[in-house]
Formats: sequence, C-alpha cells, structure tokens
Amino acid sequence: MSQDPAPPGEPPLGTSKPRFGTAGAEGALPVPPTERSRASGPERPSGAASVRGEVRRLFGTDGIRGVVGVEYTPAFVAEVGAALSAYLAGSGHVLIARDFRTTSPGIARILEGTLQMSGLEVTEMGPMPTPCLQFNVRALAARAGLMVTASHNPTEFNGIKFSGPEGLELPREAEEFLERAIAEHRYPPTPWHRAGTIQQDSTGISRYAASIRAHVDEAAIRRARPRVVLDCGNGTSALVSPKLLRDLGCELVTLNANPDGHFPGHPSEPTEENLADLRRVVVQTGSVLGVAHDGDSDRVAFVDETGHYLPGEETLALFARFALAARPGGTVVTAVTSTSCVEDVVAAEGGRLLITRSGSLPVARAIAESRAPFGGEENGGYYWPEHQIARDGPMSSAKMLELLALSGEKLSTMARSLPRYSVLKTKIPLPYEVKTGVLEDVREELGRRALRLTTIDGVKAFFDDGWLLVRPSGTEPICRIFAESRQADRARQLVDLGIRLVTERVTARTAGPNPP
Repeated sequence: MSQDPAPPGEPPLGTSKPRFGTAGAEGALPVPPTERSRASGPERPSGAASVRGEVRRLFGTDGIRGVVGVEYTPAFVAEVGAALSAYLAGSGHVLIARDFRTTSPGIARILEGTLQMSGLEVTEMGPMPTPCLQFNVRALAARAGLMVTASHNPTEFNGIKFSGPEGLELPREAEEFLERAIAEHRYPPTPWHRAGTIQQDSTGISRYAASIRAHVDEAAIRRARPRVVLDCGNGTSALVSPKLLRDLGCELVTLNANPDGHFPGHPSEPTEENLADLRRVVVQTGSVLGVAHDGDSDRVAFVDETGHYLPGEETLALFARFALAARPGGTVVTAVTSTSCVEDVVAAEGGRLLITRSGSLPVARAIAESRAPFGGEENGGYYWPEHQIARDGPMSSAKMLELLALSGEKLSTMARSLPRYSVLKTKIPLPYEVKTGVLEDVREELGRRALRLTTIDGVKAFFDDGWLLVRPSGTEPICRIFAESRQADRARQLVDLGIRLVTERVTARTAGPNPP
C-alpha cells in the first residue's frame, strides 16, 4: 500500500497575495504563520475562542457557521466584525449582503455598525445570492465582502462567508489572524473622528445578472425558447433567477419563489428527496429542465425532462465535456469527492484533470493557477471563470440552458451517454471533539486494507474495484462517506465499511470518562 503525499499550501492567485489588502497597501497587517492546516477539521464555533492558550478553530470549509443563540450570539458577531476591522487596520471598503434567514438582518446590522465604528467604509448590498456578492466585491474594488448566510444548513444555523478583493474565500492564514484576534480580544480602539460611513447600493443584482447574460449564448437560448421549472427554495435565487431566465427567453414556471427564512417549501439543500415537487411539476408541464438552488444560490441541481434528478457528479461531467469542446486540451479542476465518470470524460475529450481538496477556495485557486475553462464539485458548485471564479448557481443554470440549446439534445439523452458508475453517499454523526482522532483511526485501518490512500481531504482509499472516501464535514458535526464502484453491491459494501469504521471509533473514543 502506498500513500499519496498531501499537496503543499495553497498557491497565490496570479500575482496577488492571498489576503484582503493588496501588496504594499497602507495599513496592511502581517499575517501570523499557519499553525494548523485546514485538513485538521474545525472546532465547534464559540464566542470563547481560546482554551488554555490554544486558539480554537472557528472557520469551517466555507466561513463561520453555528447555531443561533448557542454559538452565534450578538456579542460573538460583534467580535467577528471587530477582528475583521483589526485585520484591515481600520481602512478600506467592505460590502455586506445577506440571505433571508430570520436572524440575517440582525447579524448584518451588527457587522455594519462594528465595521463603521472601526473606520471602515461599509456598503449595504441587501439580500442577494452569495455569488452575486462575490462578483460585486471585484466589480466595486472592495477590500472584502461579508455574506450573512448558512447556505444549505438547517434553519437554526446562521453564518458569515468572507470574500477577499478577488471575490475568493479567505486563505487559511487570514482565517487564523481573525481567530487569534477573537481569542485574545485584540481590537485596537478607533476614536470618534475616524469613524467610517454606511451607504446602500441597490444595483448589485442587475450588475451581476448583466455579466451572466454577457457570458452565455443568449441568442441560442432565445431560439430554443425552453420551458423550465425553477425551484428557488425560498432562498436568495428568488431575487435573481426568475428574471434572469425570463430575460434569456425561457417560458418559466416557478416554485417556492417567495423568500422565507423558515424554508416552508422544503429544506434548503437541493437534494433528490427535497425536490419531489420539482420533479413532478417538470413532467406535468412538459418542461425540458428543472432547476433548483440552495439557500444562498451558490449551488444548483437539475432535473431532466422525465423528472429524473441528475446527480451532481453527472452534471459536473456534462459541463466538463461542454467546456472542453470549446477549449480542446484544457484543464478541468475538481475535488477529491468527484466520481471516476468525470475522469473518464476529461480523458476522452483530451483534457487534463486537476484534483484538489474539497471546498471553494482550493478549487478556485487551482482554476486560476491552471487557467482552466471550468471547474466544479459533485455537490452542485460549478465555476465559470470567464464570468467569475466562484461557485455560481444562477450562472450554471444559464450555462445548462446554453448546453441544451446548442446541442439540440435532451438532458436525459446526454446523461445516458456518460460512463456508468454506482456512487453512494451518506452522512453520519461525528462529534467535533473526537473528529481528528477518529479520522486518524480510520486512516490507519484503511491503510491496512487498501491498495493506496490519498489524504489531501479526509481519507480516500482505492481498491481494485472501487474507492471509499471518509471525509468529516467542515461545517457540521457529521462525517460524509462516499463510495464508488461499477457494481452497485460493491459500492454498498464500501459505504457500509466506512459507516462501520467511523461508528466503531466514535463509540470507542466517547465511551467512559477517559476516551482513548
């Protein structure tokens, strides 16, 4: 058994330093050295961020999330804002947007007030999708963007996603600066006469939508005039996607297009089981496509004209084929969670496949460094660099319409042309306090069983007839388990193996007063 080495730290994006301020910016603060890698997994967020001198991990794979009233309190939110102000040295322009969760307006207001009192120029962007905020950070040359959202997490959660000046998520060293500032309550005071300002911008959505329309073949979509069912999931896509798709010439039916932070239509994650209504309505209306977004619209899921839910890995493979047809020999970037179907498609098209850790930042930076025409993950997050290097649900829905219009094929027909693998996914509880130890135990056990391992993100074990990935969540106390094989029964055996290994080690490490 051999083990693939973990990759080095994240490379810089182009010639820019991976931090909020540009090189040589006035007031830029030194970033402390990295103490713990992202792969070690996050601690549970808490306002008390220091335990016996150790800085507690607050950031998951995509910002800081927690349960409102438990981890997320007004005082904690103010500390986050103060830490960001310290990082930015009390100068610069910051954009703040939010989703429709019941506590998002309050969290946004606390952040705005804290940043303004600390000397920052704050622009309220209002409710909008996360990719819309990321686009506007670059368009308005802001130093940072804050998106108040817990994405697809349950209703009791909320969170903050952070973007730097390139519209990308923060590198780990910036996260560590914020975590240490919160742990040590290190917030330099700002005198009254250096307070910043708060202003509003109501043009962010139209600016973003115009870029999407400029980067798809609108004429081809208009000629096709597709009938589409759109499930906004009571989230932020309701502010963008209905108008966008109608402007592109679609005959549109909408579901759950009333923004509501209680998510009355269905849970905010666009899984197959949550999209039963969408699947039914697509068939009833004779539509060619169903589209669904998560709460903050950075992800998308599709349903074909027969009402079949298209797994994310199949969408990823179709988009990769489409991108390489336009850019022969190009690179496609994806994460360790992706299926062999994507690898097969990229090889057949003469492209190059680049594998990264899961998460938006590793994928985005690899796209930028390799100048890839496309990248994505199996979770429904797809990147179109000509528009912006960020997971973008509305842009991806427009690209799917372009693909259907230019190919003249049905989505079900294209999906049937893909290499077939049986892919199973599940998730099981994994308490924060034993996450690191359990993962190490699983790595040792799979190392004795598998042909080889890769540990760039969780533990991925390769066998001669499939693979198994055990990956702790970066945002929730759960472990995600993936398995793939050409034989369905073998995929089931592998996923059952992953469940058993994690469950046994959790039991062993939580049993008794002194867990091993």
